[in-house]
Amino acid sequence: MNKFLYFFNLHEGEDDKENVLESVVKNISFRGANAWILACAIVVASVGLNVNSTAVIIGAMLISPLMGPIIGAGFALGTYNFPLLKKSMKNLGIATLISLVVSFIYFLLSPFKDAQSELLARTSPNIYDVLIAVFGGLVGVIAITRENKGNPIPGVAIATALMPPLCTAGYGLAIGNLAFFAGAIYLYFINCFFICLATFVIVKYLKYPKINFVDAKKEKRITRSITFLILVLVLPSFYFAYILLQERKYVNKVNQFIQQEFVDRGYTIIYERLQFNAKPKKIELAFLSKKMDDREIQTFQERLKNFGISNTELIIRQDSLDLKADILKEINKQSYVVSEKDITIRNLSNRISRFELDHPQLNKNIQVLFPQITSYTIGRQTGYVSADSSIQSIALIYDANTELEEAELFKLSGWLKNQYPKDSVIVLKR
Repeated sequence: MNKFLYFFNLHEGEDDKENVLESVVKNISFRGANAWILACAIVVASVGLNVNSTAVIIGAMLISPLMGPIIGAGFALGTYNFPLLKKSMKNLGIATLISLVVSFIYFLLSPFKDAQSELLARTSPNIYDVLIAVFGGLVGVIAITRENKGNPIPGVAIATALMPPLCTAGYGLAIGNLAFFAGAIYLYFINCFFICLATFVIVKYLKYPKINFVDAKKEKRITRSITFLILVLVLPSFYFAYILLQERKYVNKVNQFIQQEFVDRGYTIIYERLQFNAKPKKIELAFLSKKMDDREIQTFQERLKNFGISNTELIIRQDSLDLKADILKEINKQSYVVSEKDITIRNLSNRISRFELDHPQLNKNIQVLFPQITSYTIGRQTGYVSADSSIQSIALIYDANTELEEAELFKLSGWLKNQYPKDSVIVLKR
């Protein structure tokens, strides 16, 4: 048993406590270089959120110095160093203010105001964010107290994600959306508090010496205050987690309904929108060629109950146009003449390299517009006329139930040319 516990002994490899405290205190201040680094990191994170780039956001989190005052506050609570706690909270406030102002100005000036998925992900925190903050904080403070620091700190900065919520809060202020601002700030406070709490727990466990004498009553009061803050921050996150779970269940039921009632019956859906927060909830659909009368729509509305979907309105968006016929008509308008280069490539029997294309929307459209085609291969190929002369083209090789007539081949070639206007097109039967 002792050997087993030895593997989990945090005192093993622990750095000198005075060195650790000195390092923590150095990283608290937000003046000069730290303030500039923070401001620049906030701009980088805001750009990443604005253009929905996960890689840019991760880069911004890696250069952010926000963890310093939060870790400092945890050490201050654990050692009852109230001057250090005051300094940590002051610098955390300054860092938060700088971040909000910089992100607010950026999003105010940015021409792109749409809420991307990376932004929306920071507006509804739940209990899982609490778990990330707690265990991320534990990893961070354990690494800080080691003699050999290792490399967990960058991972902690990415996992606990302090900067994106602050940038999202600035975005909410810039567009006047207080719900976005409130959700993002709440997530930021969750991360800050539980990283601080994890630090407090490890500092107490490693028995860092108390700086100031604290009587039992005052120590109990501090413990009660921490417990109260835990409840205040955790309880709403449970509610958000419950709402998220209900939404996921609802979406799964709706997907099952759409698959069985429409997709499996051969209806091609070109538009789908689900409004979970509307009262009543709404499912909006539009089809490529299927038209429904009021009686059919009412039948499908009643079938929602068979899938456990209640308090939901089914809306079928349709107009008087036949979209499939309209697309084919547009293709017929396109003039397509096979060039000499195409003919040259068509006759090549060697020195051809083919790269297959992955185009889900193209696959869906081919099945609708040309149902005779049972299978096909499409790829970008390079044809070599000579050793130093090559021609790029798009080649589609197909199998069909019935032979495609010349008019159908013309339509298929024209349609492909429409999809790839910069390339020549080859259509061949396998």
